[in-house]
Amino acid sequence: MGGYEDYMIQATAAPNDKGEPQVRAFAATTRALTEAAREAHNTSPVVTAALGRLMTGGVMMGSMLKNADDLITLQISGDGPVGGLIVTANNRGEVKGYANNPMAILPPNEKHKLDVGGIVGHGTLSVISDLGLKDPYVGTVTLQTGEIADDLTWYFASSEQVPSAVSLGVLMSRDNTVRQAGGFIIQMMPFAKEETTAKLERNLAQLPQITNLLESGLTPEEILILAMEGMKVDVSRRKPVKFSCNCSRERVEKVLLSMGRQELEKMESEGQDVELRCHFCNQPYVFTPEQIGALLREAE
Repeated sequence: MGGYEDYMIQATAAPNDKGEPQVRAFAATTRALTEAAREAHNTSPVVTAALGRLMTGGVMMGSMLKNADDLITLQISGDGPVGGLIVTANNRGEVKGYANNPMAILPPNEKHKLDVGGIVGHGTLSVISDLGLKDPYVGTVTLQTGEIADDLTWYFASSEQVPSAVSLGVLMSRDNTVRQAGGFIIQMMPFAKEETTAKLERNLAQLPQITNLLESGLTPEEILILAMEGMKVDVSRRKPVKFSCNCSRERVEKVLLSMGRQELEKMESEGQDVELRCHFCNQPYVFTPEQIGALLREAE
């Protein structure tokens, strides 16, 4: 991506009389990480747009996590051609994701845009927060439009009771590489005044689409200042974000062992190399019959 750096920012705005911010916000530019996912999975343009939007939302939601080992997973299950999308992120700015059917295609929608809602279809969005407790917290909502930003807005409102504005976008180039990607999440604090909410709603109603803002050269900082015009905005954190997978040969060996002795003996006796690929990054791992035999003996 020619040295292009993806990053995200966290900010607060509209402090009240006590100096407490009434609004918290996140914004990110995610062109490189969306392109990395497109290259890894060879996704069609409309699937690139869907996965890029979900990863952008995921990486911002990951930064809401408190601890380095906490994980958030966004899972979309729909009846559209893509089948489903899964994205996992942490609070270090690392995100990964894949689509069940990466090559799914649909013609543009009536607005002549990539039909993300059509490719996703009707279904559910689940947000799984793994905070190191015995059981992860799971919130599931019905998809509103399948366009992803609307669905995350609805998730925050119904599952977390947090009024939020979510904007996510991916713009593709003519050669089907990613030209722009990014988004923002703006949330009202419980004690936010009605006039603050009304001012924000007016600002957002006049705001151009996120991809237009990115294409015109605006940074995440400038986009948030524009979205929260007339409010005192304080950017508290800036960090790089990237497509990153923690798969390894050792993890794949555990998957092989979980198949059971009988299955491994069969693989060894067939005398063919076995290739397993990571769902999230498509990295291939090849095991020879000898290596499978050695795994079997090790397991004993």
